[in-house]
Amino acid sequence: MVLSDMGKKIILLTNDDGIDSEGLYTLYKLLAADKNYDIRIVAPDKERSAVGHAITIFHPISVRQEYREGKFFGYAVDGTPADCVKIAIKSILDCIPDLLISGINRGANLGENIIYSGTVSAATEGTTYNIASIAVSIDNLVDPDYSYAAGFTKKIADRVIKNGGLPSGTILNINIPDVSKKEIKGVKITSQSDAKFKDNFIKRVDPRGRDYYWMDGEFIGNAKDINYDYGAVKSNYISITPIHYDMTNHKILDYLEKWNVKK
Repeated sequence: MVLSDMGKKIILLTNDDGIDSEGLYTLYKLLAADKNYDIRIVAPDKERSAVGHAITIFHPISVRQEYREGKFFGYAVDGTPADCVKIAIKSILDCIPDLLISGINRGANLGENIIYSGTVSAATEGTTYNIASIAVSIDNLVDPDYSYAAGFTKKIADRVIKNGGLPSGTILNINIPDVSKKEIKGVKITSQSDAKFKDNFIKRVDPRGRDYYWMDGEFIGNAKDINYDYGAVKSNYISITPIHYDMTNHKILDYLEKWNVKK
């Protein structure tokens, strides 16, 4: 087990891009420079994007210590982002973290994407242990600049810890445009949009004559409504969406009761 530094707030970092990702490392360096924080890293040993909230139950999960520049960096887990959080809480850490941050993810997690996102799912897993959790993504898949996103993430981390956490079961899904600070128009508290992929499967033939398919597609959403995550980010606002893992549609409970279904 890793022993905590007395008096410091513990922040657990994880992601779905893998422990070697630049987004994770950039955020780590900034947070670790704050002497009030004790940073722990438990992340996948390789990229695990779009695995959703999957967990590993049919084979053992290996864990190894990871080093950077000759110094201990964190734990690399041969499992999913949700596995990383479970193992961190139940086996690796000596105490419950004050905050869990999943990210900084390469590529935004907007609209229906959050269903598939390992980044969001890792944060959601944190809330099942009553840990204040946030997921952070940047809207660029190719060589993003994480410096501003890391600074904004620290600002939110400071605020969450100062306020004593977040409402039970709630994560903050934060998406940041990959533009300069002066181009950021502001911060919007948003709802999840209905932006989605228009899937397309490209059929090909391998060298042995067998068919295979490669999924492609286009992400489509309403870029004009800045009250929703997709529109806010595409309009150069930072989007903060509160998400709860209770997936009950409470609005239709009374409607279904009126069906008067009998056994």
